[in-house]
Amino acid sequence: MPTLPPERAPRPARSSSHENRQVAESFGSDAARYDRARPGYPQALVDRIVAAGPGREVLDVGCGTGIVARQFAAAGCRVLGVDDAARMAELARRRGLDVEVAAFEAWEPAGRAFDAVVSGQTWHWVDPVAGAAKAAQVLRPGGPLALFWNAGEPSPAVADAFAEVHRRVLPDSLAARQSAVPAVDGYTALCAKAADGIRQVDAFADAERWRFDWERTYTRDEWLDQLPTQGAFTRLPQPDLDAVLAGVGAAIDAAGGSFTMRYATLAVVATRTR
Repeated sequence: MPTLPPERAPRPARSSSHENRQVAESFGSDAARYDRARPGYPQALVDRIVAAGPGREVLDVGCGTGIVARQFAAAGCRVLGVDDAARMAELARRRGLDVEVAAFEAWEPAGRAFDAVVSGQTWHWVDPVAGAAKAAQVLRPGGPLALFWNAGEPSPAVADAFAEVHRRVLPDSLAARQSAVPAVDGYTALCAKAADGIRQVDAFADAERWRFDWERTYTRDEWLDQLPTQGAFTRLPQPDLDAVLAGVGAAIDAAGGSFTMRYATLAVVATRTR
């Protein structure tokens, strides 16, 4: 049975993502938009995780509307989702997925075991040590804990145009601060925090880092549909959101009506050893 270290690490600062529940819960405000607008993940990532496990029973932590779960189901896995956002879970159920509503750290597995535990674009909302301990509790030996994020960057010219909108409309906001840091750097930091949490649970082999590079071209309407689903914008007053959408839309028009987002999917993967 995995155990937490005898001396608990100091609690993270209050700015830690997993303690900012208001932002996490805001994603359910428009679950249908989230489901249709958010990108999926490279098939190579899904296939590698499935191949790494001893079987095909998968637990999807923070499953949301089921974007990750549907990809694993399509790969022949039996997937159970866990999410504490009831509106997101309800939409996932309407898509044919089995979902239980709970925060993962408090979720009751009732003796069930899984061949892989996965989490896409979500683990930063989970306490990294308690989450790793719960994952170890439900993983079969040899099963991977696979945590992954999509880090997207447009071309420098488009990125600069978007950042100018954020600074002008939302000075000192999360969106403006995020614009100043390359997305890969921000998500690399999340990977490091996740790996540190895994190390503190005496149940896993050393975590591996995986990276998958890919691209997607967005039209103006496609990107403006996705933008309100991002954490920096989900809780904005409508006038501020409208101003951001107008400015970003104008920037995309100036770029020819579409742009290419270069994605790096970054993963932290650790195998349960005992």
